[in-house]
Amino acid sequence: MPGAFKQTLFALIAASSFASFVLILVAMGTPKWMTGKILCKTGAELVNATDPELVKFIGEIYYGLFGGGKMRKCGLGGRRSKFTIFPHLVKQLNTTLHVLIVFFLCAAFSFALASLGFCIFNIIKVPYRAIQGPAGIALWNFLAGGFAVLVVTSFMAAVKLHNLTERIANFRENVFQFVILEEQYEDSFWLCVASAAVHGVNLLLVAISGIRFPTLKTKTEEANVTAEDIMY
Repeated sequence: MPGAFKQTLFALIAASSFASFVLILVAMGTPKWMTGKILCKTGAELVNATDPELVKFIGEIYYGLFGGGKMRKCGLGGRRSKFTIFPHLVKQLNTTLHVLIVFFLCAAFSFALASLGFCIFNIIKVPYRAIQGPAGIALWNFLAGGFAVLVVTSFMAAVKLHNLTERIANFRENVFQFVILEEQYEDSFWLCVASAAVHGVNLLLVAISGIRFPTLKTKTEEANVTAEDIMY
């Protein structure tokens, strides 16, 4: 059985791996990865709206990996609508990149579960292979954290380089054109960042578990041998 110190560290890693798994599931299930303000450019140009009047043409949008919604304002009040990314909207986006983001997210929570399982195994049993010892736990945490980082960077690339918000805002808009005034990453996005950070901390804990601390040994008293001891 591993020592009490290692068991405590492995228990902490197991708890944080489970927390990372929950964070990723919550992030996948919520539709607010990004929010923003959208301007109905066509409507504003038609009436030649000035700054005080532009409020009537500024709506809102939010979306996640699988759907979202928006409120469009084109001078006649707000109109709310919802949309789903799959199967139609994804064709208007960078399909490969968006599918990769979903794949990376699934891989991240799968390896987080693997880390949890291997931590429990190492708490109750002495590892007899490197892949099942601290090296194995480090491997699964590295993979889980790496895929979480890929999710974050890929989503940021889709937003900044491929105009993700603008493409979604103009989906099925045949008359009006919308431009993005403001974008803001929301809680679900930051949950993925937190998941990556959790696995980074786990790697540090695995490194600490490999440190061999010096043990204090009590000095044994020298035995006094007498003639009677030799005889008997």
